[in-house]
Amino acid sequence: MAISELELPSDVVAHSLAGPEQLAQALAERVAKALDYAVNSHGSASLVVSGGRSPTAFLEALSTRELDWAKVQVSLADERWVDVADPDSNEGLLRRHLLQNEAADAQLLGLYQPADTLEQAAKLASDRLESFKQPIDVLVLGMGNDGHTASLFPNSPLLAQGLDVDGTDHCLPMLAPTSPEQRITMTYSLLASARVQCLAIQGSSKLETLRQAMRLETLQMPIRAFLHSPLEIYWCP
Repeated sequence: MAISELELPSDVVAHSLAGPEQLAQALAERVAKALDYAVNSHGSASLVVSGGRSPTAFLEALSTRELDWAKVQVSLADERWVDVADPDSNEGLLRRHLLQNEAADAQLLGLYQPADTLEQAAKLASDRLESFKQPIDVLVLGMGNDGHTASLFPNSPLLAQGLDVDGTDHCLPMLAPTSPEQRITMTYSLLASARVQCLAIQGSSKLETLRQAMRLETLQMPIRAFLHSPLEIYWCP
């Protein structure tokens, strides 16, 4: 299956790359140009990326791009509620793979907050993002085979609130079906404000997920909420 075979909305741009390395480089180039434009136009830029294992090559490629990184704020679409030193920490991933080389001077605003409860931690993360440049200049999302993106998981108790287009919360507590279950996610209303929105996926199974998402409700497959302009999809087999 190729991405061209999907009946995506006509305003969604789809890029098909030969392999993971080509995808990482093409996405890094697109993101770097958009950040550079924002810095030159507005004096600063904001970037939101996703964690997990998949974006490592992209983050490393982006770290080598030359731009005024000291004027770029970076945050995460979601975070596992674990200490930043934990191997599962998305913030730790960014520190290891993005905040190096040319990007060493970028300003990182992580979502993890120590607190007594996940709900309190999400509120603290939401408060911290008051200083994050909005609307977001560039957003890079991933997607699970269950149709989740960020930590907007099907069946999570607060999913409807997290997908509310008029929601005022920047972050909400979420529960994942796999360990670590406790997550903090940016809400749809914040994520969807991004001027440039990219979705990076690999493999035929992810194309099948997109095909299903086009036919199902957003609460069943949250990625459905993003499948419209200005989304750009970067895919490789």
